[in-house]
Amino acid sequence: MKVSEFDFNLPEHLIAQTPLEDRTKSRMMIVDPKANDIQHSSFEQVIQYLNPGDCLVLNDTRVLPARLYGVKVETGAKIEVLLLKEEKQNRWKTLVKPAKRVKEGTIITFGDGKLKAECASEGSQGERELVFTFEGPSFYEVLEQLGEMPLPPYIREKLDDRERYQTVFSKHTGSVAAPTAGLHFTDEVLKKIQDKGVHVAFITLHVGLGTFRPVTADTIEEHQMHGEYYQISKGTANLLNQVREEGGRVIAVGTTSARTLESVAQQHPEEFEESSGWTDIFIFPGYTFKGIDGLITNFHLPQSTLIMLVSALAGKELILNAYEEAVRSEYRFFSFGDAMLILEGSTRQQ
Repeated sequence: MKVSEFDFNLPEHLIAQTPLEDRTKSRMMIVDPKANDIQHSSFEQVIQYLNPGDCLVLNDTRVLPARLYGVKVETGAKIEVLLLKEEKQNRWKTLVKPAKRVKEGTIITFGDGKLKAECASEGSQGERELVFTFEGPSFYEVLEQLGEMPLPPYIREKLDDRERYQTVFSKHTGSVAAPTAGLHFTDEVLKKIQDKGVHVAFITLHVGLGTFRPVTADTIEEHQMHGEYYQISKGTANLLNQVREEGGRVIAVGTTSARTLESVAQQHPEEFEESSGWTDIFIFPGYTFKGIDGLITNFHLPQSTLIMLVSALAGKELILNAYEEAVRSEYRFFSFGDAMLILEGSTRQQ
C-alpha cells in the first residue's frame, strides 16, 4: 500500500497554533464505521457517547522540557538539542541542529554553564549521544530551569503556560511529545464520566523519536517504527478484563493508548496482563484490533503513521472522507486542535 494514499490537502490556517482557553471547548467529529456515518458535536458532549460499564484508557506520561538551546564552546555557534532517550545516567540520545557542527568530542554549554554536554558518539539523521554535566542536585531540576517544551515544528506560536502541553492527569515523566488527545480532558469532565459509571484507567507510553520522523518510504510495508517504552499495571489489566467480561467497551484516549493496548493484546491474546517493555507496533489498514473497541483522537498529519492507524480502525475511505469534511468545516488540526471519536454504534446516550 502506497504512503501517498494517505495524503490530503490541509490549508495552513487550520493548523492550531495555540490551545483553547477552555480545554473542553474543542469541536468533536463522531465517526461510526458500522454505519459509515459522520456527525458533528463538541467535546463537552463526549459523555453522551459513553455507556455505563465502558472504560476510557488514558496515557499518563508527562512531557520533558526536552528542548535545549546552547552554544558550541569552541566557536560560539548556536546549537539546538532535543532530548530523546536516557541511555545511561546523564547520557542521552538526542537530535541536534545543526548536526554538522557537533562532532565526537564537541562540547556544548547551556544557561551560562549551568549545564554542559559532550558529544560521545554520532548517529544518522542528526542523532547524537551527549553526556551531560551540571551544577545542581539533579539533571531534571536543571532541565526544568533551562529546558523548553518540545512543541512540534508546525506550531510556531510561543506557549505561555507549559502546563497546557501536559494532560491534567500526567504523572510519569519521559515523553518528548504530549499524548494530545488527552489535552481535551479536565478533572471536572473526568469526574462526570466516572459519575455516570464509566471506568477510567491509565497506562503509560513515553512518546519518542517516531513522533518527529516522517514516513519517507514509498510503501507502508517499508516503514520501520521506532521503539517506545510502555507500561500497564496489574490494576489496569484487571479492570480491562472485568470490563470485557461484563460487556463494556474499551475506548483508548489517543493513538499512544491504542498502541499500548494493542501491543499487550498481541502478547497476551486471552486477556490483558500486567506488562512493560518496548513496542514498535505499526498499525495500518488490514490490521485486526484486539485491544480496543473505540478511540478518541485528534486530526493527524497527512501521510503519517497516525492517520494510517485511524484508517485501520475506521476504514481508509471513511477516514479520508472525514478529513475532507473536517477541512470543509474548518476544524482545528494537530496537537492543539479538535477531537475525533471513532466508535461503532455511536448513538448518543442519555
